[in-house]
Amino acid sequence: PGVTSRQSRPVSMAASGQPRKLQEQVAHGGPVRCVHIGRKSGGVMVTGGDDKKVNLWSVGRPNAILSLAGHTSSVESVSFDCSERTVVAGSAGGTLKMWDLEHGRVARTLTGHRSSAITVEWHPYGEFFASGSADTYLKVWDMRQRACIQTYRGHAGAVRNLLFSPDGRWVVSGCDGGEVRLWDLTAGKLLTELCTHAGAVSALAIHPTEFLMATAAADRTVRLWDLETFSPVGAALPEPGGGSRRVAFTPDGSALLSAGEESLRGWGWEPARCHLHSETRWSRLSDFCIVGGGGGGGGGGEREGGEGEVLAAALHECVVTVWGVRLDELRGLGHPPPAGAARLEGGGRREGARHEGGANHLASASSRPAST
Repeated sequence: PGVTSRQSRPVSMAASGQPRKLQEQVAHGGPVRCVHIGRKSGGVMVTGGDDKKVNLWSVGRPNAILSLAGHTSSVESVSFDCSERTVVAGSAGGTLKMWDLEHGRVARTLTGHRSSAITVEWHPYGEFFASGSADTYLKVWDMRQRACIQTYRGHAGAVRNLLFSPDGRWVVSGCDGGEVRLWDLTAGKLLTELCTHAGAVSALAIHPTEFLMATAAADRTVRLWDLETFSPVGAALPEPGGGSRRVAFTPDGSALLSAGEESLRGWGWEPARCHLHSETRWSRLSDFCIVGGGGGGGGGGEREGGEGEVLAAALHECVVTVWGVRLDELRGLGHPPPAGAARLEGGGRREGARHEGGANHLASASSRPAST
C-alpha cells in the first residue's frame, strides 16, 4: 500500500538553472545512514538510520508510509528491487534483511558478512542481489535459494560501491583502496582489475548501450573506461571540493552527469568536454539518479513525457533533503561546449562498441550467477 508511481509534476527551477529543493524532513530519531530513491517510479524512497529502522517515504510528502523495525544495529545500506515491492537493508553488524513492503514485514534474514554491510545492489532481473562490506568481501545472494551463492575476495579495502552491468553478466565493485574490479557472474570469477584511483571509489556508472564505464573517487577525478579492452579512455580534471560523489549516464547515453558536494557537471566525449557546470547546495550527497526520459540504464522511470528528471538525496544528521531538476532545463547539456570548457584527458568514446541488444539483452539462463 502506498508504493505507487509518482504523478508527473513540474520542478521549480532557480533562474540560474540550479536544482531546487523538493523536500526536507526529519527522517529518523538519530543520524540517517543511507537513502535510496526507487528507480522504477522516482516516487518513493527508503531510508535507514542509527535508530535501527527502515523507513519508506513518498517523494515530496512529509510523512512516512512505513516504519520497519527489526534490525539490531544501525542500518547502513538500503535498496529497492526493480518492482519497488521489496527492500534489502544491510546493517552495521553485517546482517541483511529482506523487507516485504506490501505486508510491512521481514521476508527473510541473511547472514554471512563479518562486519558492516555498507552497500547493496539488485541484479537487473531481480532474483539476485549483491552486498559489499567493510570485511572487504562482495557476496551475491540468490532469493530462491535464500542463500549466498558467490563470495568474491581480493579488495584491499571496504567494498563501498556495487553495480551490475545492464545485461546482468557482470558485477562491478569499487573499494576504499581505490581499485575497481569486474566479476564474471556466469563463470564465478574475477574478470579484470582496474588500477584506477588514488582515493576511495565513490561512484560507478555503465553506459546504457555502449561498452563504456565511468568511475569517480575521492581523488577528485572521474575516469572513463573502455569495457571491451578494459583500458582507460580518460580522467576528468580535478573537481572542486571533495570531487564527485555520484555519477550517472543520461537515459539516451548522450552525456555523463557527475554530482559533487557543491556542483553538478555534465560531460560529453565527442569531443570529451564539460558541457555543464551548475552550482548546488546539497552537502552530504547519498543518492543520485535519473528517472523518466525513456532509454535504457538511466532509470527509465514511469514518468509521462519530458526528457527525464534528475533526483538527488542528501543527508545531514537526522534530516533527508531531496533535490530535483528536469534534464531539459539543464542548460548546455547535450549542446556544443563553450570555448575553453574543461576536457576529459585522453580520447573520445570507442565507436561501434555497443552492448549486444542494448539493456534488454540477456534474458537467458546463461546470465545467472554460477554457484560457487
